[in-house]
Amino acid sequence: MIAITLEKVTQIVNGTFLGNIEGLQKKAIGLQSDSRKVKIGDIFAPIVGAKVDGHDFIQKAFEAGAVCCFCEKECDIKQGQYGISVKSVVKAMLDLAEYIIEELSIPVVAVTGSVGKTTTKDMIASVLEQKYCVFKTAGNYNTNIGMPLMAAQMTKEHNIAVLEMGMNSFGEIHNLSIAAKPKIAVITNVGVAHIEMLESREGILKAKSEIFDGMDEKGIAILNSDNDKLQTLEGKIKQNILWYGVENKKGIYADNIKIYGVEAITCDVHTKKGTFQANINVPGEHMVMNTLAATAVGLELGLTLEQIQKGIATFVPTKMRMNVVKANGFTIINDTYNANPVSMKSSLDVLAAAQGRKVAILGFMGELGENQTQMHKEVGEYVAEKNIDILISIGEVADIYSESAKQKGTKEVYHFDTQEDFWQNGISLLKEGDTVLIKASRSKQFEKTAEKLQGVK
Repeated sequence: MIAITLEKVTQIVNGTFLGNIEGLQKKAIGLQSDSRKVKIGDIFAPIVGAKVDGHDFIQKAFEAGAVCCFCEKECDIKQGQYGISVKSVVKAMLDLAEYIIEELSIPVVAVTGSVGKTTTKDMIASVLEQKYCVFKTAGNYNTNIGMPLMAAQMTKEHNIAVLEMGMNSFGEIHNLSIAAKPKIAVITNVGVAHIEMLESREGILKAKSEIFDGMDEKGIAILNSDNDKLQTLEGKIKQNILWYGVENKKGIYADNIKIYGVEAITCDVHTKKGTFQANINVPGEHMVMNTLAATAVGLELGLTLEQIQKGIATFVPTKMRMNVVKANGFTIINDTYNANPVSMKSSLDVLAAAQGRKVAILGFMGELGENQTQMHKEVGEYVAEKNIDILISIGEVADIYSESAKQKGTKEVYHFDTQEDFWQNGISLLKEGDTVLIKASRSKQFEKTAEKLQGVK
């Protein structure tokens, strides 16, 4: 983070300084919300959570070297320590992020969507790295807390930032966009993830469209032309739209798609500047859409087709996102980071392209609200439709997969109450040469099963 005096920080967050006046000239060089990760010179931002109040760890943060802490309630500030009283710690973090991004004058590419935003963000960064020094969101630090923590890691060496923006409710992406002021905004799609909180796909579209709130009229919106809800934005936003897709061949589009099992995929990418073959060393036809979004961003930011092609070819996915590992006789597709109906079906498409026996180990999909039963049922039916050889469902609600797949003709169907139960009683169902997909919502931590399989003898 750029060094900022505590006096300036107090002004930025519209706060009240706590401590001796000489502390105003001390400088902050970082921002952290986890007291266990605080380093010397950091501002500690204590978050009030449902179970834990960060204000209880203020002294631990000072012991670790924090130069200052934000406080939205009475703080335990001792002699020689400094604090800044604010109405909201999260708002203070966003205000600080906005200042840092403006001060560094870093153009921001913002990415959101119901599915694929992290992989798309990483693909965009891989492309832009062929020309720029890129800062990108680590993992999925994409919330009102995570994004400011990311902004605090930007330096003068970076000349472009690719920031992921996520949400669980209305207003969250608005806050992120106001802070980041994107030059380019990418929406990958509008699906059903978070429908429990936003009630409908129309609600999800409204929440995702908040990404334009911090942009000026010269900004560029890069949108998936194959998504029915995103198509409705044409003529309704002030920014120019650059479309990309496969079915709708307007803007940037792809054809001649070839799938090479669970190893790779190629396609021809067509742009106004010419056509090139994209070699994507990650499985899944859905990766074509990520490639098109990255191509669109690259062209807008002045990259050549050759640079874009290289960035796509060298792309490596984030851990637990469509990671293919061969171990102990199995080909393991570890896609355990998260799950929703669209990503489940995309992952099953990848599995269906594999050689040998195809095994799906699936767990619960969260945040589906009243649609939960129906959407789990549809995924189970899709297992049967894709002719997956063995379905293993694990945990609560996941038994719906098994019931619906069995009704549609899948012959080998098994259910286990817990991962531990599967490890003890179900691993013997697998045979050497099997390709095994493992996927569930993040809260279920199915990466444990992926790791277990890699250690199976």
